[in-house]
Amino acid sequence: MGAAIQALGPNGTPDDAIRLRVLSLGAGVQSTTLALMAAHGEVGPMPDCAIFADTGWEPAAVMEHLAWLRSHNVLPFPVHVVSAGNIRDDLRRAGQGERWASIPAFTRIVRGRRVQIGMIRRQCTTEYKVTPIRRKVRELAGLTRRRSPARPVVEQWIGISLDEVIRMKPARETWQVNRWPLVEERMTRTDCLRWLERHEYPIPPKSACVGCPFHSDVRWREIRDHDPKAWAEAVAVDHDIRTGLRGVHGEVFLHRSAIPLDDVDLSTAEERGQLDLWGNECEGLCGV
Repeated sequence: MGAAIQALGPNGTPDDAIRLRVLSLGAGVQSTTLALMAAHGEVGPMPDCAIFADTGWEPAAVMEHLAWLRSHNVLPFPVHVVSAGNIRDDLRRAGQGERWASIPAFTRIVRGRRVQIGMIRRQCTTEYKVTPIRRKVRELAGLTRRRSPARPVVEQWIGISLDEVIRMKPARETWQVNRWPLVEERMTRTDCLRWLERHEYPIPPKSACVGCPFHSDVRWREIRDHDPKAWAEAVAVDHDIRTGLRGVHGEVFLHRSAIPLDDVDLSTAEERGQLDLWGNECEGLCGV
């Protein structure tokens, strides 16, 4: 008789090799849809759990949505919340010269009559999202303080949709394999919104830190007009990081114009008679 054919999962990894399936939950539209589709049995096998990384500066609406996802009878698997600290407090201390995980803030350097505006490299996603999730995954998979296996034993689901395939990246670890079920289902972000509406689920709020420099003017204006507490916090952090950051030359700002946040003209591009060509956004786990 011939050798038995080994069943492979959607990512090509033998099904019997996977000991943990975990969904990275950003609590945005895509990861929320993915979690609920799993709960409905529309994608599978059922994840063992989901993990949400709390940066400490999540919008109140995001934390309320997360509480709903974790409430009774919404998801049939647990949602673990992990944290590597409070990014807002860490940024304020960074302005006093303490160690910091850099955010993609904007720098303004004046040399004579020349003004140069640049962007700081980003470490925040790794430090406040990827690393604490990785640490929890290793704990749940029984890999803490053990030698890592040479083949994948963890399948991590990531809520990237078809219109964001450029953000798909393979796992960096030999013991983990990434999977993108929404891409497998050929679902865009719009498809996710329609799925949520069909099933009469609440539409998730934008999932990104209150002071994320990738905010569009529309998002900044929403915070200013509808969340005074969050706006005041963002203005305070913007002020505190102006100077004093280790390894950074010039003044630092949260807004791409490189002027103080509370001085920025947040009228719409149409109101200013301009096109808003700012297309950047927080990547990966922050916004899905």
